[in-house]
Amino acid sequence: MSILTGMRVVESSAFVAVPLAGMTLAQMGADVIRFDLPQGGMDAKRWPVTATGESLFWAGMNKGKRSVALDVKSPRGREIAQEIICAPGPDAGLFITNLAVKGWTDYETLTNRRKDLCMVQLRGDRNGRPAVDYTVNPSLGFPMATGPKGSDDPVCHVLPAWDCIAGNMVVSGLLAAERHRLRTRAGQFVDLTLKDAAAAMLGNLGIIGEVAVNGQSREKHGNALYGAYGQDFETADGRRVMVIALTARQWKNLMRVTGTETDMNYLSGRMNRDLSQEGTRWECRHEITKVLTPWFRARRLADFTETFDRAGVTWSVFRSFAEALAEDADLSTQNPMFKDVDQPGIGRYLTPGSPFTFAGYGRDDPRPAPILGQHTEAVLADVAGLPETEINSLIDAGVAMQMRGDVRLAS
Repeated sequence: MSILTGMRVVESSAFVAVPLAGMTLAQMGADVIRFDLPQGGMDAKRWPVTATGESLFWAGMNKGKRSVALDVKSPRGREIAQEIICAPGPDAGLFITNLAVKGWTDYETLTNRRKDLCMVQLRGDRNGRPAVDYTVNPSLGFPMATGPKGSDDPVCHVLPAWDCIAGNMVVSGLLAAERHRLRTRAGQFVDLTLKDAAAAMLGNLGIIGEVAVNGQSREKHGNALYGAYGQDFETADGRRVMVIALTARQWKNLMRVTGTETDMNYLSGRMNRDLSQEGTRWECRHEITKVLTPWFRARRLADFTETFDRAGVTWSVFRSFAEALAEDADLSTQNPMFKDVDQPGIGRYLTPGSPFTFAGYGRDDPRPAPILGQHTEAVLADVAGLPETEINSLIDAGVAMQMRGDVRLAS
């Protein structure tokens, strides 16, 4: 039993945000059914892939879901998809998508079948233009503030941050819509755009105000933590660490463990600045860094790792993805969020479950992503209510496809 056990969500999606939303709900116990084309959708072979071409992206984004392979380009395939989306039941009638098509998966059409449908649609921007994280991020200015100080080249972040944020907004929107339905018995259509999700954060983080009120467009500051003190340092053995002193306690811990209290007090007096204030530490960051740099250059990473941790210093070592997997216990089965999972077609490897824990509920182990079309027969029978003879006819006609192991059942 999980926190969302009993809830059924139907997903029609590609890319990151909505697949992430469906996976988040599935890992909290919802029965998430995703539509796929019999030949595979846009994400079926998306990179990263294995040496044999199996998509690790697909496996990562679709954990714990059920896959129904339908030819939704055919009239009967679309009709069945609508029946699944709008199937009866108090915990059903929940639909998330970024692929809504006017005429068959738009809210107006679907509510002709189920009046209390709750639907969340993610679009590119409010004017109907397509957008992905890698177009939204440049349009709002972040690459111009990212990268080494003094560089004029824009730097796009490797993490699709707006997709990740929007995906969790889809979850929030769906749960809010369902709460509305529980109170009013009325359906709800939630419209969200990727660019609005990013633009809202631009304002929430104070960046719009920084330009509009202060007349200042943030420059590149490398790895420095804007507005407080945070800086990267190279150690004697060539490793690089990030050290943060955002709060007064973090600042005191850093000075104490590096033995630089006297030097920092001298610096504070010489500059007539109060370094206990985070904004002042930002303004004096170059001078602070000059004091700390020799300390790190004289020590290997192993010389201070345990000392930093015992002293409560906020810090981290820079790692590659491979180094992180090899060195960080939080990326291992020592962390109860992770288990080794057998993913069909790929093999056994470390897989995260839900990062949530809910009081009174056990932590569910992560489940593998489905094989394309793995659950077609079951969903057509149990959710759409189709008889076995019709299901077989649909498979024979190529409207539906069922996979068993590596065997594709279709004409």
